[in-house]
Amino acid sequence: MVGSIVHQLMKGASIEEIEKAGMGAYYADHGKGIYPSSGSGVPFNASYIQSKGDPIVDLTEDLAAEQKARATYEYLINMADDPDVIDPLKFLREREVVHYQRFGEALRIVQERLQEPHLFIMPNIK
Repeated sequence: MVGSIVHQLMKGASIEEIEKAGMGAYYADHGKGIYPSSGSGVPFNASYIQSKGDPIVDLTEDLAAEQKARATYEYLINMADDPDVIDPLKFLREREVVHYQRFGEALRIVQERLQEPHLFIMPNIK
């Protein structure tokens, strides 16, 4: 969605407006296309996705990722002055809050499940 916002803001912009907005380097590399990258221009790659195969570790990582995304949306909202940009960013920020809550619930469920005693019955082999 953030990429779509950038695209919408740039699609009718002149080269001069793009350069004035500080997007000259981006335009030189990608035109007006959507290219997922960090604010410093580092392209998105799979290294952002963490998985250890341990549900407690993975859910804790998910919780942290949701909080980092929420903070990023807040920073973008703080820098924006266009309601057509701010409104979708607010939606995205609130979505991260809901994701955080759901991952927290999942973590609680997993922790409770791991503390339950388990009864394993050995089959009677003849």
